[in-house]
Amino acid sequence: MGTIKTTNIEPIADNGTVTLGSSGDTFTLGSGVLQSNMMYPAFAAKMSSNQNLADTTDTKLNFNTEIIDTDGAYDHSTNYRFTVPSGKAGKYIFSLQALMRSSSVSNLNYAALKIFKNGSQLLTGMHNNNSNLGYGATPHVIVMDDASAGDYYEPYGHGYSASTQIVIDTTDQGGCAHFNGYRIGS
Repeated sequence: MGTIKTTNIEPIADNGTVTLGSSGDTFTLGSGVLQSNMMYPAFAAKMSSNQNLADTTDTKLNFNTEIIDTDGAYDHSTNYRFTVPSGKAGKYIFSLQALMRSSSVSNLNYAALKIFKNGSQLLTGMHNNNSNLGYGATPHVIVMDDASAGDYYEPYGHGYSASTQIVIDTTDQGGCAHFNGYRIGS
């Protein structure tokens, strides 16, 4: 087996295709090698404290603590949103989860989490108790989207609790509130 060392591989014709291997072949990256165009940018954020929501109103959730932000594209201090950086358009996966509860037992009617894209609702995850009121629920939203540079994604909560406050609870259940996303390809 031989070793080829080079800094660039290009097709013979412009916009051509370079094929490495054939069906069934396996390529292994060496230790420490980074794939610069896959799974980045990526971000993950959590909430540092509980947040109260108004009944039946879309309320932006304050995910104000960054866990990961590979490209500095998540605003954790004012807008609580991820903005697709220049040159990083492509397919993305976004995930939103939070424990939503009423401030007293047996009052939560429904709880919904929403991911907004450019100010409009993209996808909702809902837990509906109907006439069987409960204390809390943990809706979860996962969405894949085709994103352009400059598109922005935001987390929202929406719910109804019979005569009590709705709370995004960061202390119960091990702090299960998170908002994250990452690029999966172009």
